Amino acid sequence: MTPQFEYDNVSNAEDAQPLGTTLDQCFNSPPGSSEPYFNRIGLKNFRTIHRAGQLAGGLAIIPMGQWFGTECVPMAGIASVGIAPEYRGSGAAIALLQHALKELHANGVPISALYPATQRLYRKAGYEQGGSYCTWEIPTESIQLKERLLPLHPVTDPNQEVLRSLYQQQAKLTNGYLDRHQAIWQGITKPDEKEAIYTYLIGSADQPEGYVIFTPHQTEDGSILRIRDWVVLTTAAARSLWTFLNDHRSQIQKVRWRGSIVDPLTLLLPEQTAKIRSVQRWFLRVVDVRKALEKRGYPPGIQTELHLEVQDNLLPENNGKFILSVSNGRGEVTPGGKGELKLNVGGLAPLYTGLFTAHQLQLAGQLEATETACVTANQLFAGASPWMPDFF
Repeated sequence: MTPQFEYDNVSNAEDAQPLGTTLDQCFNSPPGSSEPYFNRIGLKNFRTIHRAGQLAGGLAIIPMGQWFGTECVPMAGIASVGIAPEYRGSGAAIALLQHALKELHANGVPISALYPATQRLYRKAGYEQGGSYCTWEIPTESIQLKERLLPLHPVTDPNQEVLRSLYQQQAKLTNGYLDRHQAIWQGITKPDEKEAIYTYLIGSADQPEGYVIFTPHQTEDGSILRIRDWVVLTTAAARSLWTFLNDHRSQIQKVRWRGSIVDPLTLLLPEQTAKIRSVQRWFLRVVDVRKALEKRGYPPGIQTELHLEVQDNLLPENNGKFILSVSNGRGEVTPGGKGELKLNVGGLAPLYTGLFTAHQLQLAGQLEATETACVTANQLFAGASPWMPDFF
């Protein structure tokens, strides 16, 4: 910990004003841009770092959850990390993160996630790659599906409870999906001043099987339909959604959406015309080893033990040997064991999410393990590649 910095909450609008000015400068935003963001996230969720009474920077802690193994693990999303230019290189950023992580651990938060502007800083704080945030694109005329199996109903005033219920059904099956904060839902369903948002339920009005929320855009590349959010819970819903998008081909040149780096929806397309436009990795940090391992779900039908030895230079409570005992899809952690799989807390993150297997992490120098421990870890953390459709 860097002792010359003071960490504090933002308690009122007066405290928030200098932080807003700093964040506007850090993110190249017009003056005053941070104020609506403060209102959406809530001032109580912002933290600052000072030196000698002068503001050096701040961040937001967004309380959410994240799905792994069909279980929702309480998660703190770290966002809007900004350090004033005159304090960069002073240790303010790492001090801010260290204080925030100690606070999260004291509050019993199992994991934390963020989108890194730079990997080096967040790796120093124990974060590591956890999953993907991927944008796909397809020429509309190449979709060529004409299977109107389900009706699509336009919704002029979206009922967020209906959308949330459908979303949660998909989230439960997808490693990395968020249990979204209200601010993220607002960003999806509420338009900016110069854009229109259209929402459609897929299937019957009383028992929908999915939804799509999109915005049309005119760009230098032509007209683009940008999907802001989508859920498909059945094959019929997926085929109907592709058909609906294909029906826009006379006016829309391309469709963009966020999906997994290996997107199963593309299996329905007649040709491999969908391409990844951009991809980046979000980071995860195991804040409390015991709670993180016990809150996560595991494959049913497996009964086994994994003996870990974890090193955490920031949170000493995470140091030591642990036995993860798994049965009926749930895990229990006790101290002790043989330490057959050794890794630091950063290396635990991509294993925990299922982004990389134990063998792959061993190859990358992120862990040391016996062959038996590697095989056991691969079984426990197996699953589709983790991803999320949300940026925060």
